[in-house]
Amino acid sequence: MGRLPERDVRATTNKDRRIQWRPSNATIAVIFLLIFTIGPYLAFTKHIPFTSYGYQLNATFSNSANIAKNSPVRIAGIDVGKVIATEGDGAATKVTFTVEDAGRPIHDDAFATIRPRIFLEGNFFIDLDPGSPSAAELDSDATIPVSRTSTAVQIDEIFTAFQSPVRADLSRLLGSFGTALTNEPTAAEDEGQEPEVHGKTGAEGLAGSLRYGGPAGRYGAQVTDALRGTQPGDLSRLVAGLGRTFGALAHNEEDLEGLIVNFNTFTGALAAQSTNLATTFERFAPALRSARTSLINLNRTLPPLRAWAIEFRPAVAELPALIESADPWLRQALPLLSDSEGGGVARLLREATPGLAGAAQAGKAVALPQLNRISLCTTQVMVPTFNQVIGGPFSTGQPAYRDFFYWIAAFAGQSQNFDGNGYYLRVQPGGGGTLFKIDTPRSGTQSTEKEAFTYSATTPLGVQPQLGGRPPKKPDVRCDRNPVPDLNGPQAQPGPPNLTPVP
Repeated sequence: MGRLPERDVRATTNKDRRIQWRPSNATIAVIFLLIFTIGPYLAFTKHIPFTSYGYQLNATFSNSANIAKNSPVRIAGIDVGKVIATEGDGAATKVTFTVEDAGRPIHDDAFATIRPRIFLEGNFFIDLDPGSPSAAELDSDATIPVSRTSTAVQIDEIFTAFQSPVRADLSRLLGSFGTALTNEPTAAEDEGQEPEVHGKTGAEGLAGSLRYGGPAGRYGAQVTDALRGTQPGDLSRLVAGLGRTFGALAHNEEDLEGLIVNFNTFTGALAAQSTNLATTFERFAPALRSARTSLINLNRTLPPLRAWAIEFRPAVAELPALIESADPWLRQALPLLSDSEGGGVARLLREATPGLAGAAQAGKAVALPQLNRISLCTTQVMVPTFNQVIGGPFSTGQPAYRDFFYWIAAFAGQSQNFDGNGYYLRVQPGGGGTLFKIDTPRSGTQSTEKEAFTYSATTPLGVQPQLGGRPPKKPDVRCDRNPVPDLNGPQAQPGPPNLTPVP
């Protein structure tokens, strides 16, 4: 025989090996058995055995309504989990279900309800309310108590409730209700009722009440809008608070019973004062309208008040140290305010107060008018006079009040013999080639001569102001009513010199 090529030998060997690795019929049967048993199990349960379901919760229902395993768990109509187990819990039923991540978080005030998926029973599901965002999240495997669960009413329960006696009572109820709607009231029944409903049946009264539906609906809308609150989440916090309140009431049935009894007593007392209560409510509407403005202003005041309180916190923190520091001062202030010190001063001031009050009253009647006249004389006569500039060849170009102060400075300089500028007083000695005479003034001198003579080197330029008689006195004319003197009048102009040359 001839030898096969090496490639053919290798191919033949690999083919033989592949034939040897073929599984047996028993192995194939086991594989098909596992596929057709485990596959449908995984398809229906959607859970791998011996592994955790993840986040799961328990809920205790007074009646599970035959809810089955794998029944859906929904939040707002969306499937977020399924029921994985149900078991008895005394007279109630404990249902265990899962919640996917899309349905989390579930808060500790969550509420679970079993509802039917179709009207004619069957296919129940759990409708889960996740609770308020402000509440804490439930841990995995936590339990929602029976006080926060409810079950759907089934048709058989309705039919069971409506047995023959109940149906008879219901029939009588409907008949009585129809009679109440069609019965015309008597005069005795109309007594104490509103005039607008006298002689009308119950149906007519209900029809007439519909005209109040518009305002009632509008006011109801305002109340509903107010219940929403002023900030996002106010309504959810209100509902959560009410839930906690009702939950506390459910856990304290004896206290709730006492509350109902006391409330019954309270309402009985209100019923005994129904007339006064009606008058109160009638007058309450104007009070509410008046209070609305006050409440609006109060609401506007709260933000600044809150800011003030925040800013005031550092001062409050420093207050204990301030009180501690003020304690020595208080110990010194108490003796200071005693009768021997501050109290005595206060007593003396109290005795002096009547005299001071009389002096103040007298000053108001006498001194103040005179001071006012002096002020008017100064501002309306003296100040305008002193602000005038005296003209003429001898003028300094300055207001009269400055000339006055210049004169005072010059007069003071006459007493100085020397300074940095030499003599202030320039004295011209007598003598010269011209003889002058002057009338001897008689006022303020002891001389009896009528004339005086002197020699001078130059002739005087003139006299300013010119001498004249004294102005007339008018004691009955107030100073501020006098005209402002004219410092540049006729007498203020330069006049001839009072020295007469002697030939």
